[in-house]
Order: sequence, then structure tokens, then C-alpha cells
Amino acid sequence: MTFVWAFVVGGLLCALAQLLLDTSNLTPAHVLVLFVVAGALAGGTGWYHALVKVAGAGASVPLPGFGYTLVKGIGEAVQEKGAWGLFTGGLEAAGGGIKAAVLFGLAAALVFRPRA
Repeated sequence: MTFVWAFVVGGLLCALAQLLLDTSNLTPAHVLVLFVVAGALAGGTGWYHALVKVAGAGASVPLPGFGYTLVKGIGEAVQEKGAWGLFTGGLEAAGGGIKAAVLFGLAAALVFRPRA
């Protein structure tokens, strides 16, 4: 059942993003920022944690999951390190995903040639 919920929630998040792109004047960059901020706000209120518990990767992998991860990392780091955690927690929590995006982007740039 976990896979079903992950598929449904992840699909709904993607469908919502596509609807925003198709029915508004928002650019993909606007939708990206909107989703990350919405995930951070929902994570800060505790609502997104409940969604992650139900949907697993369907909620933690899309863009709102990145905002949630940043807020969650900051919260944990503040509890461990005090005020210094405000500056380090988000990047420590999301560092693996950021590193993977950079490395995969580099690999794609090395393998494929852009068109003129």
C-alpha cells in the first residue's frame, strides 16, 4: 500500500505543478520556488511530516520535499547546536541531494553536446 500512496501523492503534486504551468502565467522557475517555499512552510507547521509518513517517497522526493528537508534539518540542528544550526542545518540535511544534482548535471554535460 505504501507504493500506491507514494504514486498517488507524487502524481498529485506533479499534476498540480502542471496545472499551474498550463493555466497561469507562471514560469517553471516560479513554480519551482513556489513548491519549495510551500514545502518549507508546511514542514514548519508539521503538516508535511504527516504527509511524508503516509506517502513516503511520493512526498519527500518532489520539490516540496526539498523545502521540508531544509526546515527539518534546521530544526534538528538548532536543537543540537543552538543558533549556529540556523546556518548549517538546512545544507547538512539536503547536502546529499544537492551533491547528486550537481554530479548528475556534470555527467550529463560531459556526455551530451548542446545544439547550436
